[in-house]
Amino acid sequence: MEETPDHATSLPVLQRIGELLETGEVALLVTAMSGPIQPGAKLLVDHHGNHTGTLGDVQLDASIVNEAAKFLDGRDDTRTIRLEQIAPTFKDASEITLLFEKLQPLLRLVICGAGHVGAALAKLASFVGYQVTVIDDRSEFLEANLFNGLNVAPVVTKNWQDDVARAVGNGRGIAVAVVTRGHSEDELCLKSIAQSNPEYVGLIGSKRRTSIVMDRLRESGASEDFLSRIRAPIGLDIGAVTPEEVALAIISEIVAERHHAAGGPLSSWRRKTQS
Repeated sequence: MEETPDHATSLPVLQRIGELLETGEVALLVTAMSGPIQPGAKLLVDHHGNHTGTLGDVQLDASIVNEAAKFLDGRDDTRTIRLEQIAPTFKDASEITLLFEKLQPLLRLVICGAGHVGAALAKLASFVGYQVTVIDDRSEFLEANLFNGLNVAPVVTKNWQDDVARAVGNGRGIAVAVVTRGHSEDELCLKSIAQSNPEYVGLIGSKRRTSIVMDRLRESGASEDFLSRIRAPIGLDIGAVTPEEVALAIISEIVAERHHAAGGPLSSWRRKTQS
């Protein structure tokens, strides 16, 4: 049986999707929905502009590749687009509808420290949809019954640097929250990820405590680029007091960072117009 064009092109697209997700990459998948175009045809574009598959026209593919970075950097995960919105001069552009989908690996959060805040953060992050790894050197804080029914993997560590580095890997698609009980543990955790590139890194503590840790990291050779990416103190300012409120402030900042959002009140525009 002869393969249809859309089925033939979908095989390498599916293979490439698997490769990208395996390495933690984000990509745009575009599917032809309607119009004078092969229904179901797919084009996959990664964050570097490399593409796999085709929508059946070289010029059309090029227009999509040019639009990919803007979509991948935006907040939408899916969007239905008429081609005339991005390529108005293309033939029959007003009749062609495309589905844009952002493909990204499972949301992952590595929590260093399983104290009151770490435990509350692990539970909340699992509820939000994150695959959570929580690391501590105190086994009593990581007993399995504490995280029953949650997508939380507890790791009892004897070596903070090795276990944190192993959990974070290359950092792609991963957020890291350092909420340990002391300066030494903070430093070990942050040193272990200095050469990786997590999407988010946050450090709990007062301004004084976090400044001490940052200064020690700088003295030990950490780059200014890495230090500038550490959110310290961690979390949004919501006046949090309890461990659960602190966890809420932290996960809110992580979600805002993932969606490139400012994290301010949605009602701010109304206040400006009323003033």
